Amino acid sequence: MKFQKLFSTTVIALLIISCSGKSTKSNKESDTAKRPNIIFFIADDMYPEMFNCLPEGKGKNLTPNMDRLVAEGTLMKNQLVASPVCTPSRYNCLTGNYASKATNKAFTSFTKEQEGQTVIHWNTFITNGNKALPHYLKELGYTTGMVGKNHAIEAGTLYHFPDYWADAKAPEIVEKLESNYNLTVQAILDNGFDYADGIYHDNPNFVGLGELAVQNTDWIAEAGVNFIEKNYKRPFYLYFATTIPHAPTEPKRSWNANPLITAKGYLEKAPNVMPVRHTIPERTKAEGLEGKGKENLLWLDDALGALIHKLEDRNILDNTIIFFFNDHGQKAKGTLYQGGVMSPSIVWQSKGFKCGNICNTKVQNIDFAPTIVEMAGGNVEENQFDGQSFKALLDGETLDAERTFFFELGYARAIIKGDYKYYAIRYPAFAKNRTKEERATVLEGYNSPRIKKKMGTVNLDNPMAPYSHFSLVPGGEQAEHASYGQLPGYFDMDQLYNLKEDPKEQNNLFNDPSSQQVLNELKAELKKHLASMPGKFDI
Repeated sequence: MKFQKLFSTTVIALLIISCSGKSTKSNKESDTAKRPNIIFFIADDMYPEMFNCLPEGKGKNLTPNMDRLVAEGTLMKNQLVASPVCTPSRYNCLTGNYASKATNKAFTSFTKEQEGQTVIHWNTFITNGNKALPHYLKELGYTTGMVGKNHAIEAGTLYHFPDYWADAKAPEIVEKLESNYNLTVQAILDNGFDYADGIYHDNPNFVGLGELAVQNTDWIAEAGVNFIEKNYKRPFYLYFATTIPHAPTEPKRSWNANPLITAKGYLEKAPNVMPVRHTIPERTKAEGLEGKGKENLLWLDDALGALIHKLEDRNILDNTIIFFFNDHGQKAKGTLYQGGVMSPSIVWQSKGFKCGNICNTKVQNIDFAPTIVEMAGGNVEENQFDGQSFKALLDGETLDAERTFFFELGYARAIIKGDYKYYAIRYPAFAKNRTKEERATVLEGYNSPRIKKKMGTVNLDNPMAPYSHFSLVPGGEQAEHASYGQLPGYFDMDQLYNLKEDPKEQNNLFNDPSSQQVLNELKAELKKHLASMPGKFDI
């Protein structure tokens, strides 16, 4: 009897342990399954007038899917960008860190050439030595995917086509195109993503061949839809990067281009996940919105719609969070003026957020990564990212302390604290001491390949034109051309602005006697921040 009682007790205990263990595993799997899918949709070079939710664009665009995100989600009205051109901005978004912390060889070598000053251009790439957002999310049970424009993850040495106008269908060219594409995809997979397709390693003008220098948003959207279809039964993160509305924008090279042309060559069959292209001008015309990029913007919106429709088809839209972000401000691209660093974003979920439709609190694009990690159920530890999670803001909470925001691009640094911005530009000694002949050589080196690719130029014949904030090309490069010299203080090496009273930065207060106290405070803040950053920058 004693043995029988002991045996019964032991069996019951084992059953309890066994059931308890099964329950724990089941609960863990259940928690993972309930975690929200996350789509980060990043557009390329959108202007404020392209957003119906902003005063500049209200009612001027046919973007029903984007409008839906705004109506049901939250507009982050004071979204800031730490480094406002495409590559470093993407680095900010995917790592949660400042771009000057990039460790890729091209960037660190260039820093040495610039007398130890970090210079943030299209040169700050993520390498497999960096822990980025997909790594964090995979640890939380997510499947991760990237489609569209890469321009953020280092792809190694790609084949350079000596003849930009070579035949893209020639067998030897096809082989090189596929090799470049496969190298880029593999680099993305090596850096934490589980899936990569529909990839442009750069803007269409720089994929290597003039014949392929066209947009194909349908191809990118198809890759995004395929990723969702393959992974809808488990939590996923999709980084969806368009190549539009960035140039080329003319119809024959954008929405009305050959749908078989992609960055990897010609497709055998055109993608069919979006409304057919001939309906694009028909729909914009019906709304009285023809021309001036309206077609490309609707095309972009159709891609967003394709993702939403797939989520609805698989009944997972209600468990998905969508971020919509334009990579940087376009009104002063290539500078740290407000027109460059201001780029409102949208965050959407089906039930909305407690904070309401508009959040006026300042956040920065280095905040996306920690926010997404927290939304995915992860813990964001102190100093894990340069950015801060703004999930609490969406949940209706307020921030206690006034935050200081740091910005870096090219040869410029800036800091915003409260209502004031301090802005500094510093060029290395060798650049300031270049002869006229040396400056002419630099100018020729910039213009020659652009002329060859029929891309247009900015400054052909004035080697003594001042540098821009972004580059050491006399007169600046194409990217910052629209903002070059446009503001009164542009060529001042030190600038101070009261953004509350002077939001358009027309009045440089650097030499204003009554502003010296706040100037000294901001200088001290910037020095303190720079002391913790790689490279040198003299204040």
